[in-house]
Amino acid sequence: MSLDFQIPREVPHPDNNMPLDLSNPFEVIVYIVIPVLLIMMYFFLRKKNKPNKDKDQEKNGSD
Repeated sequence: MSLDFQIPREVPHPDNNMPLDLSNPFEVIVYIVIPVLLIMMYFFLRKKNKPNKDKDQEKNGSD
């Protein structure tokens, strides 16, 4: 008796997955470029929206 009948055929499983093909420009853009850009935008926007303590002290006139 085999356990193959328990694996659903409609969902992907490890034996039918293909590795990432870096020669395909679409895969490079989707799996490398877009995530890197999203991470960079996250840190840029986070820094932009974060209040700067030095500027707050200058506005208030305190040292």
